[in-house]
Amino acid sequence: MNETAPWKGMTPLSTLSIDPDGWCPQARRLPSPNCDARPPGVLPELLVIHNISLPPDQFGGPYIDGLFTNTLDHAVHPYFDQLRPLRVSAHFLIDRHGLVTQFVAASARAWHAGVSSFEGREKCNDFSIGIELEGSDFVPFEAAQYDSLAALTLALRQRYGLRAVAGHEHIAPGRKTDPGPFFDWPRYRQACSGAGDAPALRFAMLA
Repeated sequence: MNETAPWKGMTPLSTLSIDPDGWCPQARRLPSPNCDARPPGVLPELLVIHNISLPPDQFGGPYIDGLFTNTLDHAVHPYFDQLRPLRVSAHFLIDRHGLVTQFVAASARAWHAGVSSFEGREKCNDFSIGIELEGSDFVPFEAAQYDSLAALTLALRQRYGLRAVAGHEHIAPGRKTDPGPFFDWPRYRQACSGAGDAPALRFAMLA
């Protein structure tokens, strides 16, 4: 896989930014083919929080990278066989140590939300940015992940003026459950508060 590694030596508390092309210079960059252009004139307004672990409830390893870049070795684990037809991605992944990998420019459309709706508006991929946290519905997330998530959220908010954040479970209820009951929404909101001149960010599930 072709990757650049400006992330080497990065700490979870590093100040993050988003450049005019939608890339985070401080993140590890691993471009995914699973993306396309947003509809004309549509800018990202919504941030969607997910969780992911491959195999389920196991952390570490190259398997999430492989899934999002269509290079996953499906023979490595029995669970992976069902993933063969998937062509998915997220804009960002934050691992258990708080390190950030970017797969898709935030200006482009990643394939993360699936069938979804937010405030009556369908096809959330068109107007959202997806962030995956390495984790599951069954264990708490790490402090370093909240730190990096807050820094990334603020950087995206400064660049795009995002107006709302929701979980995958909120835009696809009954179909998705992530980021799950162990994600601390009040902690996340507190970490994102009081930042600069960007518009206020509304946390839909805490309104």
